Amino acid sequence: MIQQTPAFPAPEWLLRDQLIGAPSTAVLEWLFHEDSLTRRLTRLSDDHFCVEPQFEGWQPLRDDECAALQLPEGSEGWVREVYLLGRNERWVFARSVAARRALEQDGLHMDELGTRSLGELLFSDEAFARGPLQVCRYPAQWLPETDAQQGLWGRRSCFSRGNLSILVAEVFLPTAWRAIEPNAPLHAQEGR
Repeated sequence: MIQQTPAFPAPEWLLRDQLIGAPSTAVLEWLFHEDSLTRRLTRLSDDHFCVEPQFEGWQPLRDDECAALQLPEGSEGWVREVYLLGRNERWVFARSVAARRALEQDGLHMDELGTRSLGELLFSDEAFARGPLQVCRYPAQWLPETDAQQGLWGRRSCFSRGNLSILVAEVFLPTAWRAIEPNAPLHAQEGR
């Protein structure tokens, strides 16, 4: 469970056309790919993909999450943090959040996903519409301690169905870039 502290301000989440000094083509392609990341990672891993839950529960959402979901600061929501693994390596850290009231009214049971991918659920339900992808250099203090590194690329988008919005953030770990581009740097340092 990762908490925002006042000493660490939220990053600036940017749309593709707002990036200055964009990263490599391969990095951009993965960050802004509109299809299911679960499906892409499953293909990349030759079907050796799984989800490793880290935390699930109700807690106050971070300020940037409240803003993205158009909620008052300090609103409570369901938080799900998982690793997406390929070939038994942690490739992506994912954090998904939804407002408590909207989730309870909608009847979606995020607490019952277990090791099932949330992305699989969202992309299989045509009632969910995906908002624009945004990216940032994800703050190290928001990552689990074992993977807390500065400069990792993260992306997020909001999936909406009626009054329910689920904000999904995905952070690409160096192991993912090694699998995507075996001869490339661990993660592109160029760009904003």
